[in-house]
Amino acid sequence: MAAASGIERRAARRARNQTLVDLNLVSLIDVFTILIFFLLSSAGGVETLVSPKAVQLPLAHAEQAPQPAVVIVVAGDDILVDGRRVARVADAAGAADDRIPALRSALDALAARAPLRSENAGAGRAVTLMADKDIPYRLLRKLLATCADAGYVDVAFAVRKKEGV
Repeated sequence: MAAASGIERRAARRARNQTLVDLNLVSLIDVFTILIFFLLSSAGGVETLVSPKAVQLPLAHAEQAPQPAVVIVVAGDDILVDGRRVARVADAAGAADDRIPALRSALDALAARAPLRSENAGAGRAVTLMADKDIPYRLLRKLLATCADAGYVDVAFAVRKKEGV
């Protein structure tokens, strides 16, 4: 028998040391399914409202989670309804009337688009007001009066929960 060259010996050693890895995908799929189920179930329990950087919400001892509602944001110079700018704060605060016509028309458009169920017709519509803690009371009164005129009588104020409570 002839002596093997260095290349042949390396190839024989590599073939002898090479092991085939048998990967069981069933258990890997089970682990990922459980992980996805856990992430989906834990993420659904927390409901938070995203507040813009321009809004400094007041602190309160809030215990209730926010309910799905139309969100009115008074941020900086703008009044936003569900993320769309409808009026300017300066125009609304400077107006002699106690109502904000642009806000009223936006709320009426939302009310026409989402009808109430017959059993909830007497309860009124819900709105969440997210305003800076330093807005003047005159503007807050105009916002509340406009919401009430549009049929949004269930008003909630967005606040930040105090730590340690």
